[in-house]
Amino acid sequence: MTKTKIALVQMKMTSDSKKNKYIALKNIKKAVKKGAKIICLPELFTLRYFCQVEKHSNFNLAEKIPGPTTEMFSSIAKSFRIILILPVFEKKASGFYHNTCVVINEKGQIIGKYRKMHVPDDPQFYEKFYFTPGDLGFKSFKTSSGNLGILICWDQWFPEAARLTVLKGAEILFYPTAIGWHPREKKKFGKSQLESWLSVQRSHAIANGVFVVAVNRVGTEKQGNKKLEFWGNSVVFDPSGNIIKKASQKEQIIICEIDLKKVEMSRRHWPFFRDRRIDHYKGLLKNPKEA
Repeated sequence: MTKTKIALVQMKMTSDSKKNKYIALKNIKKAVKKGAKIICLPELFTLRYFCQVEKHSNFNLAEKIPGPTTEMFSSIAKSFRIILILPVFEKKASGFYHNTCVVINEKGQIIGKYRKMHVPDDPQFYEKFYFTPGDLGFKSFKTSSGNLGILICWDQWFPEAARLTVLKGAEILFYPTAIGWHPREKKKFGKSQLESWLSVQRSHAIANGVFVVAVNRVGTEKQGNKKLEFWGNSVVFDPSGNIIKKASQKEQIIICEIDLKKVEMSRRHWPFFRDRRIDHYKGLLKNPKEA
């Protein structure tokens, strides 16, 4: 079977972790009723985006894997016979924390996890304070509904991450995301920033002949005197870069059917993998030369 239904849960986060999990569960139930077999939640969905500030007590929000969140959602996945892509703020060991995504199959089993490889450090996105860069490499997970590649937010901007994940066998790239505008910059740069975000994902789909799925949060979140407006626009691209479905800037569940046969068809007609010159790509391992 090459066709499967996927669901993107675009949601607002509250300051109450239990409430966020309950909202996610309600949305999962709605997606299941509409036939979804793979359901993806946004980056760090159990929490407000705490990385707007550097605050040591926020490390208390992290948890082990397996842990309370994965145990709860493993039971849900098993109950509904679905595949869940579940972002978690992971405590690996004392002093080591990761921005992690777990893949749970329809039997409720954790079949693997991906730790965010590219960690940003921008105003109000102070992730380097919290997260150790991923140590598991790029990964593809074989499931009953296809081979799923998982990357997280900032990874979105790196063609190398998409390519290496697809070379591992991924047919669908999922990007759980938390991205938005600084309100003071929105008027001047907002449209351009959003279009750049959509364009880079479209390019990953085309260059790699895969489906690309980005799942963002929505709403305005405050941390102290800091504020971010998350722009939603969760989206699914097919292997030719066409938008199959896209959300607006409100809470939504996007559900669409995808046909994995399009991956093979795209790669036959646009043989980018065949024509790569890997014998001349060693320069990718070097930093730019000084001007």
